[in-house]
Amino acid sequence: MGEEQPVLEVIQERKPLEIRYQSPDLVAINKPHGLLVHRSMIASDASAFAVQLLRDQLGQRVYPVHRLDRKTGGILLFALSEAMNSIMQQRFAEGDIQKTYLAIVRGYTADELEIDYPLRRDDGLVQEAFTKLKTLRRTEVPVPFGKHPTSRYSLVELTPTTGRFHQLRKHLAHIFHPIIGDRPHGCNKQNRLFLEQYAMNTMLLHANRIRFHHPVSAKEIVISAPVQSEFKRMLAVLFGEKPELTQTL
Repeated sequence: MGEEQPVLEVIQERKPLEIRYQSPDLVAINKPHGLLVHRSMIASDASAFAVQLLRDQLGQRVYPVHRLDRKTGGILLFALSEAMNSIMQQRFAEGDIQKTYLAIVRGYTADELEIDYPLRRDDGLVQEAFTKLKTLRRTEVPVPFGKHPTSRYSLVELTPTTGRFHQLRKHLAHIFHPIIGDRPHGCNKQNRLFLEQYAMNTMLLHANRIRFHHPVSAKEIVISAPVQSEFKRMLAVLFGEKPELTQTL
């Protein structure tokens, strides 16, 4: 399986990270799928990290103020000072930062749904977790799956109001609409189908928008990032989306 292609492009071709917003104290990138935010003992195979790459690109120290897991692409926000890092981490902890994600999931989802399902941490602590879901598109493709002659998928918009570990991945698995490409919370049979049918090995979860009020100016800041190459390709394959239309997603 190995590292995903966007990460290889960043490392091997020295392609700069895509900056979606920059001010004297904050910067946001469109993080490639497969790129770790920072060094982790759990992922000893990784050779590049968003913190290191962005630090070298900007020529200054950067501080990630929230998390995106390795498999998720999209908006990742950094502070450019310890003071701003402290402020923004507090804002995230208090729920003052609105994050919106896109995902392609198995099956037909409801038009709108509120998922209120507590999640258990590795240490046994159970925490409240809440996610709003809105279905943007549905599709049925002529690819047999199991006993069914076709396969159904949905493109959904997800808005979490809590920030638990793997919250979106676990919540979508809980309602039996797992995110395509998710391991270990997803459907192994669907993941194998996408690998064999489409040579697709990316988790189709993208952080596409973040909204907050700037701590200094109080101005509302809205940062968005278009979906990346594999997500865009799957939109075209599954939903018939033309490449230019996916720029708005």
